Amino acid sequence: MNLSGGTVLAFDFGLKRIGVAVGNTVTRNASPHKIIHAPTNDGKFAEIAALISEWQPFCLVVGVPRHPDGAEHEMTVRCRRFANQLNGRYNLPVMQVDERYSSAIFQAGKGEYIDDASAAVILQQYFDENP
Repeated sequence: MNLSGGTVLAFDFGLKRIGVAVGNTVTRNASPHKIIHAPTNDGKFAEIAALISEWQPFCLVVGVPRHPDGAEHEMTVRCRRFANQLNGRYNLPVMQVDERYSSAIFQAGKGEYIDDASAAVILQQYFDENP
């Protein structure tokens, strides 16, 4: 996809939390933004809708995990479903990025959530792979 310009939101999807990062195609830098902790899907999508309303992104990015050898697993399917739901609900293009090692880049302390930082790694990878 040719990045014409604008804000991009990225998501590190998890069953309990969703990390969110924001960036734009001018600076091509991604920043951790927040972690969504809503206990229900409706609550998660309500928070995502508020973020989309606030940031007005021109596209969304979702990290899709795989095994180290590239094989798919259960979370691969769930993340793709999440990406499809984002596209269907918000009518925005959704790009999928291989997130195999996004969480491994950070050394998290006990009880520390890194989902927003992982989302920033996913978004930065998207920027780097799409000049």
